[in-house]
Amino acid sequence: MADAPQISAPGRVELDDLDRQIVTILHENARIPNVELAREVGISPSTCLARVRSLRERGVIVRYTAEINPVALGFTLQALVSVRIRPGARHLMEQISDELRREPEVAQLFFLGGTEDFLIHVRVRDSEHVRQFVLKNLSANPAVALTETNLVFEHHTALSAGLRAVI
Repeated sequence: MADAPQISAPGRVELDDLDRQIVTILHENARIPNVELAREVGISPSTCLARVRSLRERGVIVRYTAEINPVALGFTLQALVSVRIRPGARHLMEQISDELRREPEVAQLFFLGGTEDFLIHVRVRDSEHVRQFVLKNLSANPAVALTETNLVFEHHTALSAGLRAVI
């Protein structure tokens, strides 16, 4: 049975240096074979497997995924759409969020504190596709007060995804 996570702050799981090494390597290459991962961090494969299992159980590793090139699938345009909800419709925020997350064009959805309520990262075929997305999913919704669409000319995923500073 795995030990209970050591928590220093709400939601934060304490990691030792070996855990940090494993997370860093898996973040770069989630498909690395366990034997190779064990060799890179200097432990036995069985210990490495137990460490990775513990990281999953403690909620550090949430899932493994493949990064897909949207252009290869015909999605040649990306846009960031900011959305402001009408003050009288704030009670619909969760419903709107759930509906937007189901749309196939939505790559990421951010719930914001500030002037805008949502920032939606969409991947689409062309400018007409983004227009139709905004009209169908946002402008037609009476709860939406304002949208602003910005086209993305280039998109780069950070190599560390912002995690290196804290790992």
